[in-house]
Amino acid sequence: MNNASTQINLKVIFGSTRPERFSERPGRWMHDEAKKRSDLAVEILDLRDYEMPFFNEPVSPSYKEKPYEHEAVVRWTAKIAEADAFIVIAPEYNHGYPSVLKNALDYAYQEWNNKPVAFVAYGSALGARSVEQLRAVAIELQMAPIRNAIHMPFDVVMAAAKGTPDAEIFAPYAERAGGLLDQLIWWARALKEARSS
Repeated sequence: MNNASTQINLKVIFGSTRPERFSERPGRWMHDEAKKRSDLAVEILDLRDYEMPFFNEPVSPSYKEKPYEHEAVVRWTAKIAEADAFIVIAPEYNHGYPSVLKNALDYAYQEWNNKPVAFVAYGSALGARSVEQLRAVAIELQMAPIRNAIHMPFDVVMAAAKGTPDAEIFAPYAERAGGLLDQLIWWARALKEARSS
């Protein structure tokens, strides 16, 4: 039996804030796929809702003894702290991932620790270079980046721009989404139990 106490708290993070961004579409699709499962409590975290300044704190997040004071940062780190797992929507910009996403990652540390993260990427080289870099950052944040990921070619962005419905765009990725969620939940349960022991 699944209830609020046994559900995994999953956050889907939109990794771009650009006008006319594409990340919102795979993000909402992954959110909807995850919502089909009774073992997940799912919430979207849109970086547009957390207007954090460029990281310029005197104390590194890994050494901070009290929370940072900026209002958006306080809200952001609270959301990261309450999560058990994450799916990051990761565009590839210029062979890497967006600066706004790195900034958001940098504002937390303990809040990320010992939690799994999965990636849904798109763009040049299927977003693989973005995810490759994000995996290294996740390890430094003491996260567990899972193997399963979803990589979409730039063709999906073009199809969306031409008005192709999301159901048609994302249908080929449904099986991969299921595998990603299965693996993410396995790790989330194992790490949640470890954190509580």
